[in-house]
Amino acid sequence: MNTSSLTPAAPPPTLHTALREVLRLYAPGATLLTALEGEVLRVGADGIARETGGELVPPDAWLEGGELTWLTRGGTLLGLMWCEGAAPPADVADLLTLLLGAARGDGDGREADVLVTQFPLPAAWLRADLTFRQVSRPFLELLGLSDAQVLGRPLRELLPGMPALAAGLVQAAAGRTVSLPDEPLPPAPGGAAARGTVWVRGEARPSFGGAGAGVLWTLRDVTAEHRQAELLEALLGGHATPAALLTPGGTVLHASPGWHDLLPGAAFPGSPLWACFPETPPETLQALVREAAQGGPARARVPLAAGGSVTLSVRQVAARENADPLLVVEAGTEAGPGTPGDGWGGAAARVLALGDHAALLVDHAGRTQLVSERAAELLGLEASRLLGVPLTRALGDLGVRLHTPEGAALSLPDLRAGSLTLPLETELLLVRPDGGGRHLEVRGTLLPGEHPGAPPGLLLTLRDVSALRHAQARLRHGARHDPLTGLLNRAGLRETLVQGAPGTALCLDLDGFGALNAALGRTACDHLLIGVAARLGDLADARGGRAARLGDDAFALFLPHSGPPETADLLAGAVRAALAAPVRAGRQAVPLTFALGVAPVSLGTDGAALANAEIALAHARSRGRAGTSTFTPGMREEVAATFRLEEALREALAGEEKGLTLHYQPTLHLASGRVTAAEALLRWAHPALGELPPSQVLPLAARAGLMAPLAEWVLGRAALQGQAWRETHPGLRLSVNLSLRGRWCPGPLEGLWPLLAGHPAPDVEVSAACLLDPGEGTLDLLDTLREHGARLWVDDFGEGTTSLSTLGRFPLTGIKLHPNLTARLPGDPRGVTLVEATLDLARRLGWQVTAVGVETAAALELLRDLGCDAVQGHAVCPPLDPEDLGAWLRER
Repeated sequence: MNTSSLTPAAPPPTLHTALREVLRLYAPGATLLTALEGEVLRVGADGIARETGGELVPPDAWLEGGELTWLTRGGTLLGLMWCEGAAPPADVADLLTLLLGAARGDGDGREADVLVTQFPLPAAWLRADLTFRQVSRPFLELLGLSDAQVLGRPLRELLPGMPALAAGLVQAAAGRTVSLPDEPLPPAPGGAAARGTVWVRGEARPSFGGAGAGVLWTLRDVTAEHRQAELLEALLGGHATPAALLTPGGTVLHASPGWHDLLPGAAFPGSPLWACFPETPPETLQALVREAAQGGPARARVPLAAGGSVTLSVRQVAARENADPLLVVEAGTEAGPGTPGDGWGGAAARVLALGDHAALLVDHAGRTQLVSERAAELLGLEASRLLGVPLTRALGDLGVRLHTPEGAALSLPDLRAGSLTLPLETELLLVRPDGGGRHLEVRGTLLPGEHPGAPPGLLLTLRDVSALRHAQARLRHGARHDPLTGLLNRAGLRETLVQGAPGTALCLDLDGFGALNAALGRTACDHLLIGVAARLGDLADARGGRAARLGDDAFALFLPHSGPPETADLLAGAVRAALAAPVRAGRQAVPLTFALGVAPVSLGTDGAALANAEIALAHARSRGRAGTSTFTPGMREEVAATFRLEEALREALAGEEKGLTLHYQPTLHLASGRVTAAEALLRWAHPALGELPPSQVLPLAARAGLMAPLAEWVLGRAALQGQAWRETHPGLRLSVNLSLRGRWCPGPLEGLWPLLAGHPAPDVEVSAACLLDPGEGTLDLLDTLREHGARLWVDDFGEGTTSLSTLGRFPLTGIKLHPNLTARLPGDPRGVTLVEATLDLARRLGWQVTAVGVETAAALELLRDLGCDAVQGHAVCPPLDPEDLGAWLRER
C-alpha cells in the first residue's frame, strides 16, 4: 500500500478532526488506518492522508514490527492502529472504536471488554466468599494501599467494623443489587487514617461473568458531602446570631455574617479563636476550646474591643461515630453589637459554595432558595431562572426533565406533613434542553426552618454518576462478549440458550489453526478470526440467531427454528457455505476447513445443548479434518469413559500396583548371534478393560497431558531394570521409544538422573518426523540423555516423512526399519531392493541397522545375507515380562 503523502485529504470533517486530536493528545506516536465514506485514510498526529488501493490491509512494516491493534465492533474491522514503540493505553483504542463505530451507524454498538482495573471510580471485584479478586486504581488510592495489601484478603480482615457493608455484600453475592449506606472507612495503614476519616457510599451488584461468580462493589468518597452537612448543621442549627465553626484545635474554619459584624476587622478564617478577642488572655480561650473538645459544652465571658462583652458558648457538633469532631462557637451579646440570624441567606450560600458539589436548597413549598454554580451547570440552566419559584415547575417550563429509570417524574416530598424519612436517596435520569442526558444520584437532607417553628427546608445534593453507569454497562457487556470479535462469549451464549426458543446449537473449530498462527503470526490470525466472526455473525443474524466465540479458534452458533426444524446436514451445509470462500489474514486469503458438532436445543433447556454440541465437535475432530457429527447420547458416555480412563492412567502413574508394566523384546545381532539389546514396550493391565497396548495408551496420555510423567516412568523403570541385569547380562543395552511432540525440558525428568549415576541411560528411539519438527526443549532433553550415556536411534525408518539432511544434524547410532519393509520378505522383490538400498545408505553414513517385525526364519536369513546388523521380531522372541525374558536369556 502506498501513501499519497503529497495529496492530503480535503478539509477534514468533524470526525476527521476528532480522530486526529485523539491521537495527538493521547497517542502522538500512533497511526490509524481506517475506511470512511468509501476511502481509506491514514490518520496521524500531524495530519490525514488518503491511501491508494482501497483496502483496509496493514502495510508489511506494520506486520513485521511494532504494536498493531485491531479496532473491531461486532466482528467488523473498523480500523487498524499501529505504533512503532509500546502500544498506546487501551482506552485510546476504546475511544477510537467508539468514534468509528458511531460514524458507521450499521452495528449494534458492541464495545470492548472493560476490566475492573480500568474503572474511573473506586471499584472492587470480590469473590463469592468476599475476598478481594481485583480492584481499580482509584480504589487503592482511596484506601492508600497497594495491590499486594488488598488482593486475596477477606473483606472483614481488610475493612473491619463495617457490618452494614458486609451485610450488603453478602446480599449481593446471593444475587441482589444493593445500595450501601454511608459508612466511615476504618483506619488503614497509609489509608484513610492518614488523612482523617473518609466517608464512602456504594453499590453492590452480583457478577456472574465467565471468570466466575462474585460481587462488583463500586464506591465513592462522600467525605466532602458529610463535611458540608456538618457545616450546615453548625451554621444553621442553633440560629444564634454570631457563630463560627472551629477545628478541634480552635482555628476558625467558617463564620456567619453576624460573627463578621460582631468582630469587624478580625482576620478569619484561618485565625485562632483567641486572635479574634485580643482583650482576653489567650490561655482563657485555649482552655475553653480544650474543654469543649473533651465533650463540653464550655462557656466564658469575654470583653469586646468595641466595648461591652459577650458570652462565648463552645460545643462539639457532628459527633458521628468515627467522625472527626468539629466545634461551633456562638456569641450571645450583653452590651455590644448583635445581629439577628439570617436564616438560609448568606451563611447557607457560603456553605454551598465551599466545594464543587451540585446542590439546591428548597423551602417547604418547593420553591428554590439557593442554587450552587455546579448544580446550574449540571442542569444546563442559569441559576437565576430557578430562584424563588417551585423547582419542579421551573424545570418543566425550561425544558429540563428529571425522572426515575421507570419514567416517573421528579416529585418533591411534602415537608409540612412531618412524615418524611431522611436521608432521602434516589437515582434520576436528567435530560437537558440541549438533548444531553446524564445519570444523577440525588440525596436529600432536612434543614431547620428560617426561624424557630418554621417548616424545614430540603437540601438536594446532585451527583453525576454517568461515568460509573456507563462503565458498569461496559463491564456487563464485556462479561458476555468476546473482546476481539464482538460476538457473544460462552457465558453470553449460555444465557441465550437458556432464555431462547428451540433450535440448533453448532460448535466448530478451525483445522490447523496452530500451524497458521505459527506461520502467519498473531496479528494476521486475529484478522482471520475477525473475518470468520463476521461471516458467522451474518449467518446468525439472517436466521434470527446468535453467534459466539468460545475461545481461540472455537466458535458456536444458535439458530432458532423459524419454521419446520432443519436437518443437521442442511444446517452444517449453511455454515460451510458461509466459510467456503477464503478468509483474509493480513495480506493473504486463507482457505479454511473445520470440524463441526451439531446438537438440538429444546425449549427451556438448561444450557446442556452447548455441551452436547461440543461433545459432537470432539467426535467430529477425532474423525479427521472437516468432519461433522450430530450429538447422540452415546457420545456423552464415550467422553465420560475416556475421562475415566485418563484418571485411571493418572492414578497408575502416581502409585504402585496400578497395572503399568514394561515388557521387553530382544534384538539379535546377526553377525555374532548374540542378543545385544532389548526394547522396552509399555503395557497397561486395566482392571476392567484388560491389557492395553501402547497404541491406545500413548494417545490417551497425550490428550491428558501425561506424556512427560509417562516418559519419566518408562525411562526410570528401564534404567532400574538395566541395572538389575548388568551383572548377569553385561552386554545388554535397553532402549525406550519417546514421543518428542510438544513441549519438553529436562526439568520433569530430574528424578531420573540420580538413577543413572555411574550407569548408562537407556537408548532412545524417536521417529524421523519428530526430528523434522522437534518440540520446544527437545534438543536440550536429548543432549542431557546423551550426557548420561544414551544413544539415539531413528525408529520406523522408511515410513512417513524423512529428511536425510535433517537427520544428518543429529549424532545417530542407527536406524530401525519399519515393519512394512520387512513384512513381505523374502517373497517381495521390490521390498528386497528397498532394504538393500537402505542398508547401503546406512553403511555410507555410518549407521547401524536393525530390522523390526521379522516374523519368519526365512526373512531372518535373507536379512543376514543382505548384511543387516540386527533383527527384532517374533522370529527371534516375542515381547516378554522381565522375569520371562531373564529366563529366556539364561537358556540361550
